[in-house]
Amino acid sequence: MKKWLWIIAAFVFAVDQLTKWIVKETMVIGERITVLGHFFTLTSHRNKGAAFGILQNQRWFFVIITVIVVIGIIWYMLKSVSQGKRMLPVALSLVLGGALGNFIDRLLAGEVVDFFQFRFMFDLLGKAVDYTYPIFNVADAAIVVGVAFIFVDAILDWRREGKELKPDG
Repeated sequence: MKKWLWIIAAFVFAVDQLTKWIVKETMVIGERITVLGHFFTLTSHRNKGAAFGILQNQRWFFVIITVIVVIGIIWYMLKSVSQGKRMLPVALSLVLGGALGNFIDRLLAGEVVDFFQFRFMFDLLGKAVDYTYPIFNVADAAIVVGVAFIFVDAILDWRREGKELKPDG
């Protein structure tokens, strides 16, 4: 396996854990630090569930599922590298680093530290829209970016396959 894929996953994990540690050490739960007006704040929050706060207090369910998912990600990374893929292994390493970052939180503390909060306020066809996106962390961001790259890779593969199947004429 390519060493740089492990480095990407380790980097995501390390940055995630460092930022969570900083938040835990310097902020109390519920504290907000304004970064960009009402749009972006650092908000100390703990999540005992999954994305968007679903499935609260299901710690061992998440621990078991994450172990299975991590094994699958590593297997698929190995397979995609052996197939000569480029984008997919990078995407999977981002997902791996993020999954491990949230996994260690759940395993050791039973909850995940979240802190990035974005609030969107704008006028849509004469109606005021005020939406606050659920609070998240570096691991969550890496997982989302990794999954987006997985979709892009799949779309590019489908396009290549379509061109290969298309008759010359």
